[in-house]
Amino acid sequence: MKNDLDELQRVAQAAAANASRVDLYAGIHKGLRALMADTLLAVGRMDCDDALELAQTTQRVMELLDFCRSHLAHENEFIHPALEARAPGASGVIAHEHEEHERDIRLLGELVTALLQCAPEDRARAAATLYGRLSLFVSHNYEHMYIEETAHNAVLWARYTDAELIDIHNALLASIPPHEMMFAVRWMVPWINPAQRAAMLGDMQAHAPAPAFEAALGLVRPHLREQEWTKLMKSLGLPVERGPLEGC
Repeated sequence: MKNDLDELQRVAQAAAANASRVDLYAGIHKGLRALMADTLLAVGRMDCDDALELAQTTQRVMELLDFCRSHLAHENEFIHPALEARAPGASGVIAHEHEEHERDIRLLGELVTALLQCAPEDRARAAATLYGRLSLFVSHNYEHMYIEETAHNAVLWARYTDAELIDIHNALLASIPPHEMMFAVRWMVPWINPAQRAAMLGDMQAHAPAPAFEAALGLVRPHLREQEWTKLMKSLGLPVERGPLEGC
């Protein structure tokens, strides 16, 4: 991806001026960055001669790839049509990169399969190849997400009201199956800031079934520092000492 850094800086400044607007990208992209970094680090430190560690780590890579594939589909189905409806051509560059990312996802899946099937004496080399290609995938995605958060948001904010953006967001969320939603919650909630965390869990508290809300709290509790958990409980109007699976 080649971008004019001066132009990106101007777009980023414009985006900062709209910091209070509804942002369709902020939360999920923080979660994706955390998931990508965590998975890459796991592959880098993997003992590929340990059968259990090899199986667990490659499974994490496949989970990342599945989640990335779904994320691309959600943006293609909901956000890109919104861009094109009011700014024809606005999603063209990123849509092309989505096609490249889909090819990268397939390649990485093939590299995982090759690692699992190769002879023991070839595992170190296969693991190094997977690590290198995964690092490129992560770096490309980090830059890609920045463009979406700046250039795409600038288009959306100029042409849609916050109420309309919320409608797009709600339609996207409604399309996500429960198991994928819980995976997203696990990676998003610990890595967004306290205000974003309170807003996301507060919305779940108000609108999701109680068991789903309880499950979300239980899922994220081990990944929050005590101070973060305390802030979250207070923002939700729940007792600070409350365990994650106790009744409200």
